[in-house]
This record gives sequence, structure tokens and C-alpha cells, in this order.
Amino acid sequence: MRNFLCITLAVLTAAGQQQPSAPATSANITTFRSESSLVVVDVTVKDKTGKAVEDLKQSDFTLLEDGKQQKISVFEFQRLTMDPAPPEKPPTLEELNEVPTAPVKMITSEAPGQVQYHDKRLMVMFFDLGSMGIPEQLRAQEAALKYLDTQITSADMVAVIMYAASLQVLTDFTDNRTQLRDIIKGLPIGEMAEFAGVADTGDDDNEDTGAAFVADETEFNIFNTDRKLQAIQDAAKKLSALPEKKALIYFSSGLQKTGVENHAQLEATILMATKANVAIYPIDARGLIAAPPGGGAAVGSSRGTGIYSGSQHNSQRAGINNSHDTLVSLAADTGGKAFLDSNDLSLGLVQAQQEYRSYYVLGYYATNTTPDGKYRRISVKLNTAISAKLEHRDGYYADKVWGKFNAQDKEQKLMEALTAATPLTEIPLALEVDYFRVTPTSYFVPVSVKVPGSVLALAQKHGGGETQFDFLGQIQDDRKNVMGNVRDFIRIKLDSANVEKLAHRSINYDAGFTLAPGRYRMKFLVRENQSGKMGTFDARFVIPDLAADSAMLKTSSVIWSSQREPVKAAVGAAEKADKKAIASNPLIVEGEKVVPSITKVFRRGQNLYVSFDVYDAAPLPGDLRTRKIAVSMSLFNQQGVKAFEAGPLQATDLAATRPNAVPVQLQIPLKGLPPGRYMCQLNVIDEIGRKFAFPRTTMMVQ
Repeated sequence: MRNFLCITLAVLTAAGQQQPSAPATSANITTFRSESSLVVVDVTVKDKTGKAVEDLKQSDFTLLEDGKQQKISVFEFQRLTMDPAPPEKPPTLEELNEVPTAPVKMITSEAPGQVQYHDKRLMVMFFDLGSMGIPEQLRAQEAALKYLDTQITSADMVAVIMYAASLQVLTDFTDNRTQLRDIIKGLPIGEMAEFAGVADTGDDDNEDTGAAFVADETEFNIFNTDRKLQAIQDAAKKLSALPEKKALIYFSSGLQKTGVENHAQLEATILMATKANVAIYPIDARGLIAAPPGGGAAVGSSRGTGIYSGSQHNSQRAGINNSHDTLVSLAADTGGKAFLDSNDLSLGLVQAQQEYRSYYVLGYYATNTTPDGKYRRISVKLNTAISAKLEHRDGYYADKVWGKFNAQDKEQKLMEALTAATPLTEIPLALEVDYFRVTPTSYFVPVSVKVPGSVLALAQKHGGGETQFDFLGQIQDDRKNVMGNVRDFIRIKLDSANVEKLAHRSINYDAGFTLAPGRYRMKFLVRENQSGKMGTFDARFVIPDLAADSAMLKTSSVIWSSQREPVKAAVGAAEKADKKAIASNPLIVEGEKVVPSITKVFRRGQNLYVSFDVYDAAPLPGDLRTRKIAVSMSLFNQQGVKAFEAGPLQATDLAATRPNAVPVQLQIPLKGLPPGRYMCQLNVIDEIGRKFAFPRTTMMVQ
């Protein structure tokens, strides 16, 4: 224990927070304060039949942290009944004339670590409108109202959270059924429903929309799923102020996880839910899904012959299973259960009720007060001879007092974070990897990293006139050989004017590698050195081999951007590069750095900048230095109607530093374009060689 000269009052604090001690009765007496942290553990004890064991005492439990016994300082039993809630009394005349009390639109707690909901079952209805179509939204609303009318118990306290364009708390925990009904009936049915459909993957088994060429919209899927998982993580963070167990009922139409790309955010969401004592109970609002071989009447037939070979049906089933797998992972890893393939969604709410049995709240002051940020493993045992099953969280992460770390400790933490299997999400970041051919056998691979400027406000709170951001990255091939490393830093002044200016912008960093064609994995880490907060990003990417002949026109990655800035203002490799390196960098155009839009989200009034290279186009007869490339761009709305068209323009000149490459630059004003989701298609035609390419991407206009 560490002693500090101080006079304060002792109060209970939540895990990871500090506990001051009591004041002296006289101002002339000097006392010492003992600094500790209170860790709260919710323990469910069930017998062989699954029934809750409710007659245990504090002396019946032994609690260990990292194998060392801890003294139990807080002990409370929460008895949760399944008795139906009493009938609602009709309102009196005076109550009818009263102005209804507005719901509290935030999750409140009387004091950190205090148990304020005694013998109450805390249930959160989370409506993910962005993942549900209108029929699913109506079905979820109906199930919630049925629960409030016929299935709520006297122990239930309900909060309502909605995710549409952003996360919104519609009401704090309450047992006021009239207020809850009004909130559920007032859900904006139809909002965000257009984002419920899974984006096209370019497969022949997908719906035929009549378009001649189809893009792979996997990148949009990745971004969309990450936003939904982030919303669940944010909801769990809001609930972490309450030490009681919480059940989060997640209404959605499944979550399509795309390979390993969403895995980091999924793990971060599960980690936060576990830390906050939140069990997730996903409910698939689609109900029992019938998947006829040709698809339902709401979608068109497939493009290929999959309806006859069975591949379309297998693709449909695989997509449904994939969306279920993510829900099952959220449930299993947080202690909840997924409710799938049932048309009576209210049974999912009853399932959560029945799973939430009576439990014990145990609290202890950790004897290990080292602020090293390491994981502390918790185990709870019974001292009695009762044969019972105990359920509780496995552990927690200790506080990290960054200012007390020396340089060696900071460097060690950096290396540990880069190689850790668990992702770090204290600093949100996004990353994009692109490729441009620079020789017949090698490719320049620009890596663009984006960190929100709001991180600077957190750094300013920790004091100091400036902060430093550390950037670490490592690329491995498919045999785990290290093919490239980056280690860099930038310094930013934290004066009020600079922080306010940068808080509304992103911190953009870029680095570049030269790689051969192949499959690679990149792990990237960012650390802010005032607070010590870190964020990691794990990405897998493929560099194609464009050396072989192809019937299609060869192109580089397409850079979609809304921002250009002078090279001297750019952060990262471009800032330190010499003139030769600047001239060969395809992201530097006329002295300005093109900043890729990683999320493909643009605002009206911005310009859309499009940059890419065309390779091996046929030369103009009699002029080997001239090519004839026609480029136009079209934007299609959700109904497949062309909303905008630009071009065609001609690109004829070869790049001076990249062999047989024709650089293409487009600038498209988005002013006047209605907000929504669009398909952006480039039409690239080699008029001499009679080859073409039609790159596409999904974009959002706000």
C-alpha cells in the first residue's frame, strides 16, 4: 500500500478508481491516506438443477486475484423474482391533467460503485435501426410492446437505447410502463432502413440489378459492421457506471462480419461488455427465415446459373449463417444467449429474464495496487460442501498511471501492444492500404492512417504544452516473414487555439513500402504520449501481379478523397521525403498530398478527388509516348437511378517516374447532391487497345 499526506473522506469506488480516506476532526491533526481500488464482482451460484442458491453468507466465499486471496469488503445479495408486475392502476383525474415527466436520456448512477438498484433486474432494449428493414423494425417494436404489456415482472427495470445515425439513450432504467410504451411507440420506424441490406460482393449469386458491371462492396460491409459493433461497445461503456449485472437485448437483422477485418472491433466490443458486467442477448428480428432457391419476391434473381446448380441457395444460407455467427459470438463471450429463427421475438426477452437469476455482489480492495495496466485474473470459490456452478467475470485490467512510467517501461509497453493478440481501442483509428506499380515486379504500397482530432482534447486534459504521437507498423507475408517496418512520431502543440482548430479535423499519417505481389498482413499501432492511450489496427491485403496479359484494362488502387493539402503540411513519410521521392509518389499531385477517405463518407459541398494509374495501355500509332484513355464517372442512388454523371475526359500522358503508367486525376463537386448512399462507378476505356475497366465503390454523402 502507498501512503499519502492528505485529509479526505473514504468512499466506495468502482474497479480501477481511487479511494480517498476520511478527514480528521481537527485541522491541526495530520493523517495519512491509504490508496486502494475497489473491484466489484457479480457472482451467480446455481445448483445441479440450474436453480439459484440464495442462502449463502460472506464467509462461504473465497475470492482470489492472480492466485492471491483477497478480503471481501462488500457483500450483497440481489434477489430477482419472476413474479408478474402488478396491474397498472388507471390514472386519476389529477394525474391526467399533470404534465408527463420527461424520461431521463442518460444512464445515471448515484455514486461510482454504489449498488442503487436493489433486487432489480436491469434490462436494456437496444434497437439497431441501421441493421433492420422496415418489417424487422415493426416486428421488434411489436415484441417490445408485448413484453411491456404481458411479460414484464415486478423486478424488471428497463432502459431503451437506439442506434440510427448515432447512439441515443431514449430513457434511463425505469419501471414506468406507460413511459416505456410511449418511447417504444415513438421509435422512428423506417429510419436507416435503407442500410439494412448487405452490400454486393460482386458474386454471380448476388441479385441481378441490371447493371452491366458490379463492384465488390466488401469494404462498405466492413465499415458498416464496425460502426454497429462500436455502437454496442459505446452502450456497454455507458452502462459500466453501474456495478449490477445488466442484460442488453440487441434487436437486429444479424451482423455480417467480413473475414478477419471486423475481428478487432468484435473483440473490443466483447471486452468492454465483459468489463461492464453486460451480457448481450441478440434477437434476430427477421424471425424464421425461408430461403427459396431463387430468393424471395423482394429481390431480383441472380446474375448467373446458381439457381439451377444450387450455389445461389448455398450462398444465401452462408450469408444468413455468417450474420448469425457474429450474434452468437457476442452472446457466448459475454454470458448471454442468441435468440434466432423464431417469429415470436418476445420469447427472447423472456429468455433473458429467466437467465438472470439471483446473484451475489462481492467487492474487495485489491492488494496489488501497481498501476501497470496489466490483466488481473479473478477466481471465486465456495468454502462449503455445496456442489454448485459459479458464474462471474474472469478478471479486469488494472489502472495505468502513465506519468510514472520511465522511458524503458514506455518502450516495453509499446512493443507488447504491437504483438498482443487482443486489440487496443483507446484511440480509434482507421487504415487503408493501396498499391501502385513502380517496376514490372515491384509495387509502391502507400499506407494511410487516420486518427480523429478529438484525441487532442484528451491529451490537453493531461497537461503539457505539446504531445507526441508514436506510429509503429509491421508488414508480414503469408509465411510470417517481416517484409517492412515503420517507426515514426509527430509532435503537436496543445495551445487552446491549435487544439480547437484540429479537434474538428483528423490527424492523417502516411507511410510507404515497396513490395512484390503476394498476400500480406499489417499490424499498426498509434500511441498518444500525454495520456499513454493506444489504438491498434490489424489488416490483411493482397498485392496483385499485373505482369500477366489480361483482357481487362489494368489499373492501380483507386484513391477516393475529399482533401488535398500541401506536402509540407502532410504528416509522415511524405513530409521527410526528398524531391525524387516526392516526384515518384503517386499520392502527390502538383505539390499537394492526396489524403484518402478511408471510410468513403463525404459531406455535401466538398469536392470528390479521384486518383489512379492505368497500366500497359496501347500507344497511339506513330507516337509511343501517347495513350488515349477516356474516363467518366457516374453516381447511382439506392434505386439504381443515375443521380450524377461527369466526363468523359482524356488522359494521354505517361508518368515520368512509373513505367508505362498513365495517371488519371478527377475532381467532382458534390454540391447539391442529396444525402444518402451511392454507388460510384468509373468508366475507364483504352480507346486504342480496346480494353476497359469499371472500378466501383460505395460512398456516403451526408
